[in-house]
Amino acid sequence: MAKIILKKNEDRRVIKGHQWIFSNEIHLIEESPENGSIVEVYDSKNKFLGSGFYNKNSLISVRILSREKIENTAELLKERILAAYELRKTCLSGRESYRLVFSESDFMPGLIIDRYNDTYVLQVYSYGMEKNIELVCDILKNELGAKNIFSKNEEYYRVLEGLPIEDKVYLGEIADEVISEGEIKYTIDFTKGHKTGFYFDQSDNRQFLSKLVLGKTMLDCFCNSGGFGLNALKANAKSVTFVDSSETEMENAKRNIFLNELSGENEFVVGDVFEKLEKYKADGRIFDIVNLDPPAFAKNKKNLLSAIAGYEKLNKLGMEVLANGGLLSTSSCSFHLKKKEFLESVQNAARKAKKEIKLVYYNTASMDHPVLPEMNETSYLKFALFFVKDL
Repeated sequence: MAKIILKKNEDRRVIKGHQWIFSNEIHLIEESPENGSIVEVYDSKNKFLGSGFYNKNSLISVRILSREKIENTAELLKERILAAYELRKTCLSGRESYRLVFSESDFMPGLIIDRYNDTYVLQVYSYGMEKNIELVCDILKNELGAKNIFSKNEEYYRVLEGLPIEDKVYLGEIADEVISEGEIKYTIDFTKGHKTGFYFDQSDNRQFLSKLVLGKTMLDCFCNSGGFGLNALKANAKSVTFVDSSETEMENAKRNIFLNELSGENEFVVGDVFEKLEKYKADGRIFDIVNLDPPAFAKNKKNLLSAIAGYEKLNKLGMEVLANGGLLSTSSCSFHLKKKEFLESVQNAARKAKKEIKLVYYNTASMDHPVLPEMNETSYLKFALFFVKDL
């Protein structure tokens, strides 16, 4: 097994529990390991630190897989997947659909597995996991009874890792699933939906917000397949206006209204959220609750400043169509935007909108997205609820 030796003092982050070793932290690579192979990592004094997947083409040269020497990769992967499964059984009792494996948080670097009943959808973003993906699929089939396994990768992260831009069906077929989350059912169309087909990370936040909507009018922006709005209608909101730029997602939201037999007043608007908010402002239309759940505005640090400006503008517009004494629920899934910067962008938006705001609730992702305290990269979602008054 090839050996990686780090530069002096470059072991401190790894010792604390971080799983990434960057190319500029490496002093010496003994032998010539292939991309995706397992290497052993040592500090500058030749002390063993761990074993991990190697990729010479990535800025992340090694992704630590174990703090011990690996004798049997298949057994290790099986142990990790079953441990992740047991954690979800404990935290999400009764649920059949959730994020089963959350990459580094479940010590499976570069691999995401979302479970939809007996269908498992993969996202593979490390060379080592790509090389061992058949082992992963065998474990899902033999240990968890998977009937369908396929991938829905994002091009951006595959390119960073030097992996081919492709998706595969490993078992069974790609077919629609109907899943349950709390009291709401969703039809999942894997051929058209975003990400792996559904956003599990907002599950807890959707159910929390539904406790506050009784008799209220709600604007659900970037509604996707309707998660926040559907929960609101189920909880007897007076009305929900769904807004999204995707006609496909809007059709999904409409299907989910019928699937759940929801009878509350609803409206579906396809278009650019910023433009629609501007129009509602011009028309003097207001809502008791405004929910903003945009896609990531910053996928890398280079876009951070423009992303902050985007979040500020979005939240300002959201507040300007909010009734005096209303609630603004706002989210960011941009990892590079930290909590402090996110909250500051909302505060700046409030100042420009001439509003007084109070933060009454803050949360991150749902329990199927565990966070490693020693690895900030495993925490990305920010969800904040503000009480908003006119100045």
